[in-house]
Amino acid sequence: MAEISLETLVEQLKEKRGGRGIREVAEQIGISPATLSRVERGNLPDLETFKNICQWLEVDPGQVLGFRPAEEVNAVVRVHFKKEATLKKETATALADLIMAAQKQMQQEEGL
Repeated sequence: MAEISLETLVEQLKEKRGGRGIREVAEQIGISPATLSRVERGNLPDLETFKNICQWLEVDPGQVLGFRPAEEVNAVVRVHFKKEATLKKETATALADLIMAAQKQMQQEEGL
């Protein structure tokens, strides 16, 4: 996935809001209308506002911040387990699957 800049995030926010009012959309996002207005004018949001906006837009906050997608990190975990000569392939696969499931659950609980 391509990296998303803060400017692109603001453009997506404005596009999704469309003709709907600031108050209506701000309530959906979980922020104040004044905060939404400031963000749309290009002001940097605080972390909680950033998280709420990303959730509303269904955008991975890591993309905006320049982090690698979780899938890339998971692939690295698999490689490390498979390189371990003392582990059977089935054991390595089971451990990697367990770690990926735990990471996915943590992301869901954090709303990412």
